[in-house]
Amino acid sequence: MNKVFSQLGEKIRFFDGAMGTVLQEKGLLPGELPELWNLSHREELIEIHRSYLRAGADFLKTNTFGANRFKLEGSGHTVEEVVSAGVKNALQAVEDCGKGTVFLDIGPTGKLLRPLGELDFEDAVSAFAEMVRAGAAAGAEAVLIETMSDIYEAKAALLAAKENSDLPVFVTMTFDEDGKLLTGGELGVAAAVLEGLGADAIGFNCGLGPQQMAGLLPKLRELTGLPIVVNPNAGLPVERDGKTCYDVGPEEFASWMGEIARGGAWVVGGCCGTTPEHIRRTVAACAGLGCQPLPLPSRTVVTSGLHWVEIGKAPVIIGERINPTGKKKFKQALRDQDIPYILREGIAQQDAGAHILDVNVGLPEIDEPALMCQVIQELQAVSSLPLQIDTSDPVTMERAMRCYNGKPLVNSVTAKSASMKAIFPLVKKYGGVVIGLTITEEGIPETAEGRFLAARRIVQTALSYGIPRSDIVIDPLTMAVSAGQDAALVTLEALERIKRELGVKTSLGVSNVSFGLPQRENITAAFFLMALQRGLDAAIMNPLSEQMMRTYRSYCVLSGWDESCMDYIAAYGQEQAPVPKASAANASYTLREAIERGLKDAANQAAEAALQTREGLELINEEIVPALDAVGDRFEKKTLFLPQLLMSAEAAKAAFEVIKGQLQGQEDTGRSRLAIVIATVKGDVHDIGKNIVKVLLENYGFRVFDLGKDVPPELVLEAVQREHAQLVGLSALMTTTVVNMKETIELLRREVPQVKIMVGGAVLTQEYADSIGADFYGKDAMASVRYATELAESLL
Repeated sequence: MNKVFSQLGEKIRFFDGAMGTVLQEKGLLPGELPELWNLSHREELIEIHRSYLRAGADFLKTNTFGANRFKLEGSGHTVEEVVSAGVKNALQAVEDCGKGTVFLDIGPTGKLLRPLGELDFEDAVSAFAEMVRAGAAAGAEAVLIETMSDIYEAKAALLAAKENSDLPVFVTMTFDEDGKLLTGGELGVAAAVLEGLGADAIGFNCGLGPQQMAGLLPKLRELTGLPIVVNPNAGLPVERDGKTCYDVGPEEFASWMGEIARGGAWVVGGCCGTTPEHIRRTVAACAGLGCQPLPLPSRTVVTSGLHWVEIGKAPVIIGERINPTGKKKFKQALRDQDIPYILREGIAQQDAGAHILDVNVGLPEIDEPALMCQVIQELQAVSSLPLQIDTSDPVTMERAMRCYNGKPLVNSVTAKSASMKAIFPLVKKYGGVVIGLTITEEGIPETAEGRFLAARRIVQTALSYGIPRSDIVIDPLTMAVSAGQDAALVTLEALERIKRELGVKTSLGVSNVSFGLPQRENITAAFFLMALQRGLDAAIMNPLSEQMMRTYRSYCVLSGWDESCMDYIAAYGQEQAPVPKASAANASYTLREAIERGLKDAANQAAEAALQTREGLELINEEIVPALDAVGDRFEKKTLFLPQLLMSAEAAKAAFEVIKGQLQGQEDTGRSRLAIVIATVKGDVHDIGKNIVKVLLENYGFRVFDLGKDVPPELVLEAVQREHAQLVGLSALMTTTVVNMKETIELLRREVPQVKIMVGGAVLTQEYADSIGADFYGKDAMASVRYATELAESLL
C-alpha cells in the first residue's frame, strides 16, 4: 500500500500551513515569486518545512504552488529546476525530522481556459504535466492540486497528474460561502467530476476561514465517499501597520479545526495566514480524535461545469434533437458546420424543459471527433445543461470525454466484448455515467429474459473495470410495435426486471415505439407513461413535443415529484400555455434575446437587421445595455454564472462591431466619456479577474485602457495622466502583492487626487479595501461595472 494511503483513516492527519505569508515575514519582497526561494534561499525554506513538522504536520506542501511555465516565464529558471528544488527542500526537512510525507503542490495557472479565456485545455494539461514529471522525478510522494476555482482547470491538472505519475492525488478547491466556484460550478459538480476522474481525496482550501468551511463540510460529506481535506485561511485579510494580516489567531483557528475533524474531515491543515503555531494548536485540538467512517453515497450523477443532475429521483428528460437520425436539415447543418443551428436546437430544448442534451454528430463524410469537440465546447458555452455524448466511435468518445467540462452521460456500450473492451477503460479514466444497450454478438434479444442477461453481462463487466454500479444505466431498447405486437411489453418487462434485480438506473429512447404508425405522438406518449410507471429513470425524447411534456408533467404531479405542483402550474397556469415548436431550425432572436442567451452569431445578425430601421445609439441604449443589465442582475442574484456572463458580453461585442461604424462622430452617454485604466498590481501575474472586468466594461461602452499584469505604480500613474482617466481599477490575487496595491493607491492620491479607485481580487475584503484607501471594493465583476456606471452618470 502507498505510504499516503496507509496513513489515512486510522486518525486525523495534518497538512502544514501557509508558505507565502511566512516567507513575507522572512523578507520576501512584494511581488517576488515565492517559488524562486527554493533556489536562492534554500536553508530558509528547509527551516520552514521543519517548523511545520515540529508543530505536528504529517504532510508537507512543496513551495511549488505557482511553478508553472506561465508564471515562471521571464524568471530565468525552468519548471524542472524550480519544482525539483522545491521537492528536495521538503525531503531534506523530512530527513532532518525523521517524519513527514512530501506532496508536490500545484496551484492554478492564473489563466482562464477556453471558451472563457485564451488558454487551451490541452495546453493547461501540458503545463501541469511538466510540474508532475519534475516533482515525481525529484521524489515527491503524492500530489496536492489546490486553490482551483474552475472545475475545468482542476480536470486538466488531475488528468496531468494521473497520466504522468502513479502518485496519490488530492484536490482541494476554492468555494464561496454558498458553495460556488468562481466560474459558478456547484459543490455537487466538483464532487462528481473529481471523484469520477479518480481523485484520492478532495476538499476545500483558501478563500474562506475555518468557520465558513465548517458550514460547507456537511454538504460535501453527503456528496462524496472520498476522504475530505480542509485547509482554510486564518480568517479574512486585514491591514495592520502596512502589512497584510489575518484575523483568526491560532487558538480560535484550532477550535474550529477540531469541529471540522469531528464533522468528518480526515485531513486538516492551513492555507493563507496560518503559521506553525496554528498547526501546533490544531494538532492539540484534534488529539485523540478518530476518523469518521466514510459515507457510501450511491447517486447516479451527471454534470456540466455548472450544474448536476441526479438520475434516479424525478424522471429525467434527455433532449434528442441534436442528432442527425431522420433529420435532413440537421444533417446538412453538420455538413456545413452550421454551429448556430445546433446551438438553437440545444437552447430550444433547454427552454422546453430538457434536463440533459443528447449530442450526436455522426455522419460518414465528416470528421466526427473534431466536430463533436467543437459542438460540445460551443454548446457548453451557452447552455448550463449536462450533455450526453452519443457516438459509436471509440475515438470520438475519448476525444469528447477528454474535452468535456463536467461528468458526462455516455451513450453507449453494448454487451459485445469488443464494445465493452473499447468503452469501459474510457469511462474509468475520464469519469462518466455509461448507458449500456442490451445488444449481444447475436443482435438484440427478442425476449425480456435475453435482454436481462445482456444487461447483467454489461453490469458485471463494468464492475470488473472498477466502474461503480451507480455509474451504469441500462437501456433495454425500444422496438417498433408496428413490427411486433409484443415489442413494447418485452421492453417494459425487461426494464422492470433490470431495475429490480440489477440495482441500476434505466433509460429508453421512447420514440422508436411508434415508428411506421400515423399520429405517432399518441402511441409514444402512452408508451412513455407506461415506462414511467414501470420505473423508467431517463427518457431520450423530444421536449419540443407538447403532448410528451404534458404527459411528463402530469406524471410528476401524480407521482409526488412536483412539489406543490409548482412546475405544472408554471407551465400551464396561464389561460393559454405556449406551445413549443416542433423544431428550432427556423428560430430567430431579437438583439436583446441573442445577447442574453450569449449567441454571438445571432446577435451579429440581429444587429444587422435592426440597423435597417433603427439608429446605432438607440440599439446600444435600448437593446444592448438593457440586455447586459438583465444578465448582470441574474449574475448578482446567482441565478446565472460567469460562463454565461462572459458569453453575453461576447455577444454584445459582436453586435457592437456591427453598430460602431455608424457611431463615428456620435457621443454616447457618459460611459463613452469615462476613461478607465485597469491593471494587475506590481508583482502579481494573475489577470483572470481583471480581464473579466475589462470585457464587461468595454461592452457597456466604457473606454478601457488595460495595462496588463505586474504593473508598477509609476506606470499606472502615467497612464492615468496620459488618458485623463477618471477611474482606476486595480486587481491583486496574491497575499504577497496586496501591499503593492496600497503603494499604487498612495501614489495616485498624491499625484492625481481627483481620480476614483476601485479594487478587487480574491484576497481582498471590504474592510481591507477601506483600510488601503480605495473608493470602491468590487466583490465581483458586475459590482465594478455598476460602480463605473454610477460614476459615469454623475458626470452628465
